[in-house]
Amino acid sequence: MILGLSLSTFTFLHVLLSLIGIGSGFVVVLGLIAGRRFPGWTALFLVTTALTSITGFLFPNKTITPGIVLGVLSLISLLLATIALYGRRLSGAWRGTYVIDAALSLYFNFFVLIAQLFNKVPALKAIAPTPEAPAFKIAQLLALLFFAALTALAFKKFRGEQRETRQIGMQGGWSSRSRGAD
Repeated sequence: MILGLSLSTFTFLHVLLSLIGIGSGFVVVLGLIAGRRFPGWTALFLVTTALTSITGFLFPNKTITPGIVLGVLSLISLLLATIALYGRRLSGAWRGTYVIDAALSLYFNFFVLIAQLFNKVPALKAIAPTPEAPAFKIAQLLALLFFAALTALAFKKFRGEQRETRQIGMQGGWSSRSRGAD
């Protein structure tokens, strides 16, 4: 029993948190690439990804596993992203800190997803029975390259908090250019 839950129920909760974190994380990073920040999705991503790491520490382990190491690194990245976003309001270099650490936290969660898929899905386990197998290494390398490209693109495209701007139209009227207005 973990936190009063059976191991299978706790595992389900942990996996559910992880998948919600990954899904919402993609929404957040793709939003950054589009130059947008989605506050609700961002909060969901940060909370579920932190809970994924925290619940991962509660599984019975007698040794330090790669998942535990990635959980610690993810929590450090999440802390930096949270400070950059909520504490420093993305000012100056904190914008880049936020983008990089949010994407890095998503990558860590996705890395563990790949490892778990290769460990639990029989067809994947058959082609890569250990983390040293070429298929596993290729999958992780492709994920790393994909996330490096996503992060670089988000870093380039996201300029921080969008502010409502108004400009004078051709006929002297005001038009609004912001978050979905007109």
